[in-house]
Amino acid sequence: MRRIAFLSAFSALLGTSACTQTGPDAKAKAEVKVDDKAVEQKPGDATETKTQKPPPRGKQIPPPADVADIPADATKTASGLAYKVLRKGSADATPKPNDSAKVNITAWTTDGTTQETNDGSDKPKMVSVSKSIAGLSEGLQLMHTGEKVQFWIPENLAYNGQKGRPAGMLVYQVELVEILAAPETPADVAAPPTDAKTTKSGLAYKVLTAGTDKEHPDEWDKVTVNYSGWTTDGKMFDSSVTRGKPASFNLKQVIPGWTEGIPLMVKGEKTRFWIPKELAYDGKPGKPQGMLVFDVELVEIENLPEPPPPPETPKDVAAPPKDAKTTASGIAYKVLAKGKGTEHPKAESRVTVHYSGWTTDGKMFDSSVTRNKPATFPLTGVIKGWTEGLQLMVAGEKTRFWIPEALAYQGKPGKPAGMLVFDVELIEFK
Repeated sequence: MRRIAFLSAFSALLGTSACTQTGPDAKAKAEVKVDDKAVEQKPGDATETKTQKPPPRGKQIPPPADVADIPADATKTASGLAYKVLRKGSADATPKPNDSAKVNITAWTTDGTTQETNDGSDKPKMVSVSKSIAGLSEGLQLMHTGEKVQFWIPENLAYNGQKGRPAGMLVYQVELVEILAAPETPADVAAPPTDAKTTKSGLAYKVLTAGTDKEHPDEWDKVTVNYSGWTTDGKMFDSSVTRGKPASFNLKQVIPGWTEGIPLMVKGEKTRFWIPKELAYDGKPGKPQGMLVFDVELVEIENLPEPPPPPETPKDVAAPPKDAKTTASGIAYKVLAKGKGTEHPKAESRVTVHYSGWTTDGKMFDSSVTRNKPATFPLTGVIKGWTEGLQLMVAGEKTRFWIPEALAYQGKPGKPAGMLVFDVELIEFK
């Protein structure tokens, strides 16, 4: 923000000095340029303080001569996309909607300003065909590997007036370097076939390719997988295959269907899972909805130490007991184990803690104990109940907090709702 303010002030200063005459002819008419048009003005006119447009940001590439006008020999599609082949490519397949592509790409607005480019980089840019703007998505599907094409994308197929995005028609030069083909949508994506197996939880699965080992990962291990995921209407929403890189993660940190399903596999195995909504994202906003279908190949297993068992649910999880203390803001708390010293953290302190959290129905939603790793964070970066509550503690102390919703997540979507109960052990603070 300071840089913007400085540039604005500096531009205004330049504009005033350029628009004002000095000396004996100071009262004479002056001519300035506003948006590259000559404007006659007199000293004191409101237009006198207008400035030229700020310089464009980022690397600028000289635009093509026809950046502002679609040439007569360009081809137009039914949607209004215009294009012209600058260099022919091979005759292999064109990208499909679910594919990704490696491209060399430069884009301009019709005034010749470069909006994006990887020109000069020795690494092509990875783009998802389906997640690109409509005109580019359509255009990529017309191209062949090695081909270079110039596209004129009308505003309704570009950012369509989206705030903070380039306005008007956009002009792209795209070289298609490589197609990363997405796996085909499974024929049985809508429902598990009769030969699929089903677990007690409702997870259905079918082995597509046998594995090369006998070892199964435990639910706390770290795994490396290649995967692709579809909703039951056949739309692919994610794929490590089209990103060209396997994914690695701890099995405790993914959706329940994966935590349960991947331990059924062995290294080298490829399995298809039909994961019911309750074991997937369970209606979480911004996530794929309903039952999800995944093809998963287990590439590697990293054995990790078994974490300690989860702590028992507090008997007083539903409400604070009579011997709990309550702050003016409404936080109830009870010391479970005394600490050492008399110094307390401050609001700006950085703390290291072990903790477990429950909703008042006794469901544990998070625990550093089961991860076998304490959490470290600044008190300014957590819920209000923690910022206030941990300042009551001393190092080594273990305290149970009942934090009202107004000091917890305040009904935020995707977060635990209502009053929350935490057992917190303050290990150290700075």
